[in-house]
Amino acid sequence: MAEIQQQADSGKGGKKRAKRSSTKIDMTPLVDLAALLITFFMLTTTFNKPQTMEINMPVKPEDDSEQIALKASNAMTIILGENDELYYYFGLVEDNPEVIESSYAANGIRQVLLSPRVKSNDKMTVLVKPMEESRYKNMVDILDELKITDTKKFAMVDIADADKKLVQEQIGN
Repeated sequence: MAEIQQQADSGKGGKKRAKRSSTKIDMTPLVDLAALLITFFMLTTTFNKPQTMEINMPVKPEDDSEQIALKASNAMTIILGENDELYYYFGLVEDNPEVIESSYAANGIRQVLLSPRVKSNDKMTVLVKPMEESRYKNMVDILDELKITDTKKFAMVDIADADKKLVQEQIGN
């Protein structure tokens, strides 16, 4: 609480002086209140939960004989380039397919993944091949698009030199 201290009168005769008063504020209740408020807000806040994406990774086969060859009619390849560029083609790289540039927008790669050519083929496998210059955000964005379009079969694959060459020849980077 606040308290006012007064100086006592000296008791000598003469002129009476005005009493000087000084104030003293007790800060103990204020410190207690601050501690209670900090404790209250720490206990009642909710922290952001980390956003995670669940990915089931396949078990690595003991020998390479278990790998099944992918037919060109059942393959779609998405290449993640630098500067948020995105390319895709249907078929295998050995067949020298036409590379098409797209975007991460809803009317870009999402429309391609929802097209009848992809959705009507139950055996369609989407191969995602990020270049070394692509950003991690691009990979997360394409995985989100695959989840949104409910694509069942997709794989993250290392990009081959043939894919890089195909993109450079047809797009001209």
